[in-house]
Amino acid sequence: MNADAIVTELDAMRAQGWSAASLKELAVRLLHESNPRFHWTGIYELFPDGTLRLGPFLGAPTDHVSIPVGRGVCGTAVAEARNINVPDVRELDNYLACSLETRSELVVLIRTGNRIYAQIDIDSHQPAAFDPGTEESVQKVADALAPLYEAENPGQRA
Repeated sequence: MNADAIVTELDAMRAQGWSAASLKELAVRLLHESNPRFHWTGIYELFPDGTLRLGPFLGAPTDHVSIPVGRGVCGTAVAEARNINVPDVRELDNYLACSLETRSELVVLIRTGNRIYAQIDIDSHQPAAFDPGTEESVQKVADALAPLYEAENPGQRA
């Protein structure tokens, strides 16, 4: 399923009254199943205390259920307010290893303007698994999830 189909499915389920939590789980599942290079797919949600907390995910369990902003790839993406695509995680000094098999990582922010709510984090066992088209596709799904967070956190500032 491509990103446009995932967004269409999310919109249809939202129209049927699915909860935000169920929609986030669906987004993770559909994304994870959309690409054989996606070995771990999850959402980390940003809390007002400056901590990212693991939400729905598919893949091997991780010890990293809470990540401070600025730490690792996920925390750095929020601190720098940008998506990060790492072709080879073994070349990073601040990488938080979830699996010894992980070779590349993609972090795409879920945001509205400058307000960051969460991020989609995807790991792959393949080096350089995420081309610009992949990042663009994941961004479409992230953009579709942003209104859920806006509705849940109308006064949140990041």
